[in-house]
Parts: sequence; structure tokens; C-alpha cells
Amino acid sequence: MIIQKSDNLRISTFDPENFSFGNTFVDHMVICEFENGKWGEPKIVPYGPLGFSPAMMGINYGQACFEGMKAYKDKDGDVFLFRPEKNFARINKSASRLAMPEVTEEMFMDGIKTLVDMERAWIPHGEGLSLYIRPLIFATEEILKARISEKYMFAVVATPAKSYYTEPVSVKIAEYYSRSANGGVGFAKAAGNYAAAFHPTRLAMEEGYDQIVWTDDSTHQYLEESGTMNVFVRINDTIYTPPISEKILDGVTRDSFIQLAQSLQMNVQVEPISVDVVMEAQKNGTLREMWGVGTAVVTTVFKSFGFQNEKYDLPELSDEDSYALTIKNKLTSIQSNLCEDPFGWRLKVEKNN
Repeated sequence: MIIQKSDNLRISTFDPENFSFGNTFVDHMVICEFENGKWGEPKIVPYGPLGFSPAMMGINYGQACFEGMKAYKDKDGDVFLFRPEKNFARINKSASRLAMPEVTEEMFMDGIKTLVDMERAWIPHGEGLSLYIRPLIFATEEILKARISEKYMFAVVATPAKSYYTEPVSVKIAEYYSRSANGGVGFAKAAGNYAAAFHPTRLAMEEGYDQIVWTDDSTHQYLEESGTMNVFVRINDTIYTPPISEKILDGVTRDSFIQLAQSLQMNVQVEPISVDVVMEAQKNGTLREMWGVGTAVVTTVFKSFGFQNEKYDLPELSDEDSYALTIKNKLTSIQSNLCEDPFGWRLKVEKNN
């Protein structure tokens, strides 16, 4: 791997006690270009703008996908990735669906580990703190033709992260808009999936909600995801979450939550969840919790939900009584090396520089 170190390091200006998620970037990034049917040699270069034309195919025809993952620092300064092999598999699944070349395991894993190793000083330590890592693939060919691009870039950027939502949120169950459809790209982390969600989310926010619980496109009777998160519902002492499909993202945090809940002897049912079942549980008092999970948020508890112009409050549970927070605390303890990792999910990033 080619490494070009920056002559203008900004780490001295970083205040781990005062920063915003998503707009503070580490000093370096990974880039690798695809041309003539093959990937070139990956490079670590100073973070900064890249020169592209408005005719670049990625911004005209939407060939672009990404991943979200994190690195964590423990009290001894050791750094860990969390289940990176899942992100590697998923970015290639997304790339394949968008007719883009898959990246090699060496490009992905070595690029990320080298970048994280170089940027250890940027990783804040503490509850809810981490380094958010964004690998992405996008078409770079400069031509206005609606066809598969012949040039691409793989890149990795990273930003210090703190808790995304600090308070429980209010959500609206979708009755008209859908996030994805059968035969579409809902299972992929395609950039266009997020763009299409912004308008209905804005409409929900204008009604006083923070996010949307997406429902199926054909009947709007089954819960699918919430915002950019996988969704969970607890009725009595049973946790329900929809099965992954071509419409639902195979979330790394989702899979971790399911395995952790089962290890804690909680009853988990991976099956379709109808709005009617949620409403009936709300009426008879058995709806205990609803929450979303994802890499950026880890867990976001819902305080209320809206459906058919009515708003319903959810019970306020203590950390000990909440399944969502019990599982979250166990997960973050594993991620941050505060407890044993019986699943083998942590990957230590060795020091090489």
C-alpha cells in the first residue's frame, strides 16, 4: 500500500470534548481507482477534495454505495474494529446489485486497518464515543451515457463520533411513502436509498416527529425499517423484528442485537410485524417497547409513535427493565473492550507505525 503522509496534520486542533459528528475528518483517507477492468494499488493520502467533473457518472446515474462501521478505543489505548467482515461482505453485495466491481478483502481490510492505525489519536475514548468509518464505491467515468461506468473509486474516510440521538425519539408509521420495493435495492446501502427518504422524513418532521417507521410498499401493513435503522418491537416479553429481505438491510447491529438477546435468554421472533398487531398491543397494554438499531445510533428508543393522525405514548422504562437498553449496554461493552467477547466480534488493530 502506498502511503502519502500529510504535511499539515490537524489533530492538534481536535477537541474530543467539543466536536460534531460527521463534519470533522481525520487527516488521511484511503483511495483506490478502478480502470481497464481492474483495481489499482490502494493509497493512503491526505484527506481533502478530489477533482471530479459534473459529468461524473456516479452523480448522474447513481452508481454509488457505502458502508458504516466504527473503531473503538479502550482505557489502555488499544483500538478495535467491530465485525468488519460483515461490512466487507455487504459492500460487495451492494456493489454487485449496482453493477459495480467488487473490492478485494485485502483492499478493504488492510486499507481500513492501516488508516485506523495511523489515526489512533483521532479516536475519542469514553461512553458513546468512537471513530465512524465510511467506506464507499462510486462511478467516476466522465461521460453522459446511461450505461455501466468503466471507472470507479473506492475510498474510506473517517470522522470522530459521539451519540447520534441523546434522547428517545418520536416516530410516524408510514401510510403512503415507502423506502424500498420488491425487486429494488432496499437491501443494498445504495446512496439513492437515502436521498429518496429525505422528503417523506421532512414531512414527518413538520408534523412533529423525528423519524419514519417505513412500511411495505404494497399494503403498508407491515413494519420494515425506521429511518436508516432496523426496527424492533417488544410485546409483553417477546422481541419481534422483521426478517431481512430484498427490501430490508442486513444490519450488523441488528444481527448483533438478535444474537445478544438470545444469549440473554430473551425470546426473539424474526418474523413480519403487522401494524394491526402493534396497534392491538398498544390498545391492550402489552406493547412495551419499540426501538431502532444501526451503526451510527447503536440504539434509539422510541418514546411515541403516530398512526392515522393519532399519537401514542410508549411506556417509560428504567434501564434495568428495558430490553433495548439492556442489550445496548451489553453490545457497547463488547465493542469498547469492557467485557469478554464470547462471539469473537472484536478485531484488534495492531500498531504498525
